[in-house]
Amino acid sequence: QVQLVESGGGSEQPGGSLRLTCAASGSFSRFSNTRWYRQAPGKQRELVAGIGNGGITNYDDSVKGRFTISRDNGKNKVYLQMNSLKPEDTAVYYCNMYWMSGGKPYDYWGQGTQVTVSS
Repeated sequence: QVQLVESGGGSEQPGGSLRLTCAASGSFSRFSNTRWYRQAPGKQRELVAGIGNGGITNYDDSVKGRFTISRDNGKNKVYLQMNSLKPEDTAVYYCNMYWMSGGKPYDYWGQGTQVTVSS
């Protein structure tokens, strides 16, 4: 089993910064990929950023240049640094870890952390 725990959410003013942390525990592949998703009220969950086991990153266009995803394999943590926050960044942010092994998919989610951006 894999447990993912997000932290670092909260309330911030437009233009501010927050850093989200996804802490992983349990048995997971060193080849795992990790993504941050978010879901705003009344909207579908959307992919924000992802990082592969080789460190390759990808971002949604809406956060490019403002958000940075990174990982610390030694601490089993993945971070999402969010700068220049906008009200439209308000959402519950979820950490997702997935990989394939022996043809079988492994897909785990955290419980989410609320981010609210308002003045």
